Amino acid sequence: MFAVATGAIVIAMALVLFRAIVGPTLYDRVLAVNSFGTKTVLLLGVMGYLMGRPDFLDIALLYALINFVGTIAILKFFRYEALSPAMSGTMVAAPQDFEEEEDDARA
Repeated sequence: MFAVATGAIVIAMALVLFRAIVGPTLYDRVLAVNSFGTKTVLLLGVMGYLMGRPDFLDIALLYALINFVGTIAILKFFRYEALSPAMSGTMVAAPQDFEEEEDDARA
């Protein structure tokens, strides 16, 4: 049962990796990378159970936290073109500017 789950997770990771490479927009790629990280956490949990090593769950939790923070940092970087408003020279981008960038990315 767990071997089947491991195979399904690996197949899902391959599909998400394909989306990360081919994704038509930047946001599709970021979402695919975040989904790949989530599936990695699941794979670590299942592999830890199969190998009888419960300490893999600690590694999976740490990886999940790093995945979450990394995704927020990437999205913030592409939103403001810097990780902090002081780095970009502007305090906050106007929402209409962000919508125009999305339209440009789709075109």
